[in-house]
Amino acid sequence: MAFLNPVNKSYCLQQLCESNYQKLLRLIPNLHSINQSAIGYSFDKPALELEILDKAPYTLTLLLSHDFNKNLADFIEPALKVRVYLDMGLVEVIRDKERVEVNIAIKDFSQGQQIMDYKWTLNYFLEKWLEHCLQINYIFKEFNIYSKSA
Repeated sequence: MAFLNPVNKSYCLQQLCESNYQKLLRLIPNLHSINQSAIGYSFDKPALELEILDKAPYTLTLLLSHDFNKNLADFIEPALKVRVYLDMGLVEVIRDKERVEVNIAIKDFSQGQQIMDYKWTLNYFLEKWLEHCLQINYIFKEFNIYSKSA
């Protein structure tokens, strides 16, 4: 996959996060109504799993992943932890299976360019993955919603 490296990465990152929010809502139109988890299906493709990790009035924290084989617990990719800012219309990747959160990876906050590069890489990947999922028509028609009391 080609990698885009914009000059004004801060502005472009905001645009990317806004675009990813729109793509996520196109992929999962009923995102706001999911209580705990849901599964998306596409013909002859691995399931796309969504788990709500945290739900607050203005944010959702989700785990998005493909499950390639239910028998192999470690074969869940890409396992993105994503924060959805409902009030701002933004989606930001917090981490993926291979990378820790930015505040753990880069402890020196004066390293602004490194932080921006780290966030850009994660969110650019999300953009390409969401486009892929939309192109192959994943459908979240039947939500597998589990209440915490069940």
